[in-house]
Amino acid sequence: MATAVAEELLLAEERMLAALAYLQCAVGCAVLARNRETNLAYGRHASPSFRVRVPARAAWVVQELPSLALPLYQYASESAPRLRSAPNCILLAMFLVHYGHRCLIYPFLMRGGKPMPLLACTMAIMFCTFNGYLQSRYLSHWAVYADDWVTDPRFLIGFGLWLAGMLINIHSDHILRNLRKPGDTGYKIPRGGLFEYVTAANYFGEIMEWCGYALASWSVQGAAFAFFTFCFLSGRAKEHHRWYLQKFEEYPKFRKILIPFLF
Repeated sequence: MATAVAEELLLAEERMLAALAYLQCAVGCAVLARNRETNLAYGRHASPSFRVRVPARAAWVVQELPSLALPLYQYASESAPRLRSAPNCILLAMFLVHYGHRCLIYPFLMRGGKPMPLLACTMAIMFCTFNGYLQSRYLSHWAVYADDWVTDPRFLIGFGLWLAGMLINIHSDHILRNLRKPGDTGYKIPRGGLFEYVTAANYFGEIMEWCGYALASWSVQGAAFAFFTFCFLSGRAKEHHRWYLQKFEEYPKFRKILIPFLF
């Protein structure tokens, strides 16, 4: 009897993880639709009506922390059966490396940074908790890969895209941090790297990163995360592009918004 109940609970969790992935896709569609109607609620586009704000560095650390802590917990847990498999360990490490950088390195490299509205920070914490659980739980308990999955073309191409996307994202953030020389004020037009082709090179890198992760994991959960990332960041990129065109008459008109030569 106890064994049957335990098996039913495990099956229920597997179905729940699939349902959460589809829910993430649905939320992504809602975010994409909402982005057409209203500005996004942080950074230079934040509405003045948001009076309660969190210092930028603290906001980034706190909001990204769940997506770092949950995979670390799974690695430390003795009840994570799939982490005995190399493909699962590598895929979860890919997720962990990104959020390790976002939580422990990126905030402390920031120069200034506008305080983030408390509402936006709270929503980011909720998303990182949701997605951190979804990705880490799936890879540590449910994802089944052959031992030679790391030699499969889908994994190799996906890993390459993930690595290239992360490097583009980090390099683009470096360019943005160094736009102003000591003593400078005001905004500058980003130059160099993929900023020569798109307004939101850092977002393009992050989208590439998670598309690579989705391909390497070959999972509904990974695909849902990549889709949500595109839905959220594409709206953010449009706002940035519109703002630069309004702010700078000399802004390069040939630059695309997000994807070089296409969009």
